Amino acid sequence: MEIVGEETTVETPRPSPPSSSSTPPPTPIFVLGNEPQQPQHRGFFSRIRSSVMASLEKRKLGGVAVEYTEIPSNELEQEEQGVETVNGGGPCCSKCGQPPSSQEKNSRAKRKRGLWKSWGLQLRVTVLGTALLAFILLLNLSDAIKDSIIGSRHNDYDPFVNWGQPNTGTEHLSWYPTDFLRDVPPIPCHSHNDYWRRVPLFDALYAGCTGVEADVWLFNNDLLVGHDLASLQVNRTFQSLYVNPLVTILERQNPKTPFYNGTLNGVFDVDPDQTLVLLVDLKTPGHATWPHVLRQLDPLREKGWLSFHQDGKFHKRPITVVGTGNTPFELILTPPYPSPSNSTFEPQRDAFFDAPLDKLSPESPYNSSNSYYASVSFFRSIGITQWWKGGEPTAGQLAKIRSHIASAHERGLVARYWELPAWPIHVRNKIWEVLVGEGMDMLNVDDLQGATREDWRKIRTWKRIWERMW
Repeated sequence: MEIVGEETTVETPRPSPPSSSSTPPPTPIFVLGNEPQQPQHRGFFSRIRSSVMASLEKRKLGGVAVEYTEIPSNELEQEEQGVETVNGGGPCCSKCGQPPSSQEKNSRAKRKRGLWKSWGLQLRVTVLGTALLAFILLLNLSDAIKDSIIGSRHNDYDPFVNWGQPNTGTEHLSWYPTDFLRDVPPIPCHSHNDYWRRVPLFDALYAGCTGVEADVWLFNNDLLVGHDLASLQVNRTFQSLYVNPLVTILERQNPKTPFYNGTLNGVFDVDPDQTLVLLVDLKTPGHATWPHVLRQLDPLREKGWLSFHQDGKFHKRPITVVGTGNTPFELILTPPYPSPSNSTFEPQRDAFFDAPLDKLSPESPYNSSNSYYASVSFFRSIGITQWWKGGEPTAGQLAKIRSHIASAHERGLVARYWELPAWPIHVRNKIWEVLVGEGMDMLNVDDLQGATREDWRKIRTWKRIWERMW
């Protein structure tokens, strides 16, 4: 029901008050036409007026007469657009009652065009997505047709499923003679606290590390391996975790065949000349512990697999033993070392010292004849780097790093820092990158995956490329 109120005055007699003879004021009447059939869609203001008028009619308030009149259809359309008619006049704004300006008309036209544009954009996106999906389906269909015609290269049949099994003619072809680490390239990184690994020694070797570390404690004439006393167990010994596994690996790498009868292949099949550094960190008094270390190395010594120094020259072998911690330097220098029982050969020494990297003065006794590593704590010798700048060392820290590395190289020693920061990761990575870029020989790591899955020698940022160019 569409309603427009029109106020008129009708002379309606009223009783005069006793004290006044004046004529009473006219009574307001809302004149409305007969109610037409309800349209399907009406404007907001139209519905409000209908509700008000219907309420007035129902309550019969104050002698108000209610009539109905029909609103033209063109006025209804204008009302839907925010324009209404007053007293049969021209269209006007439903809020302010003024005729719409040209700016308002243009604004409504722009809204209509924007609506059509948004619908057009949605339509184009839908069409594009449908076309892309159809293209992908077409490619899959073409692959299926190609596979059905010429046969798929990938199928469920494995021609090697029975390789090496009995009665197949391949019983002796199922393994490569020296295949322990045939696809693992050696990496100059040191597995710090290697006994903490889930599988000591083997985790480090499969990651490619060329150095492992064992902390040893002397108890009851045996060497137990662990970080502290609470972690020691009678079955986790220096021989069971390191010496015996290394003997087994090297026996497999140096088989006795009609074609080979040598002993010089190392643990890495990719690079048989690569030596593995076995760093032995003595936790109990060195003078009592070090002789036990030398005796327990006999299985490796008997096979000729320990690097040694003789006649003023370092002879590299598959395993290089280095003593650190409480290892006395004078015991490294003191011959004789145990000689193999099946040989009269007596090496001058087949174990070496971990020299202090920050004390390699011209007067220091450390050189390649008695030492192999030259190590020091990064935290104590270099300090905390600028973590707020991503871990970049200061100019003074970088100069000290270069001095340490140069001093070690002058003496033929392998430079190594331990106690590197482990967190934040970006700071640790930055320090690794700087050390490798400056020529650090061995990267001391706890996170094997983080250290071995990336080549720290490559340039990774445009900033460094620019610095190198200029």
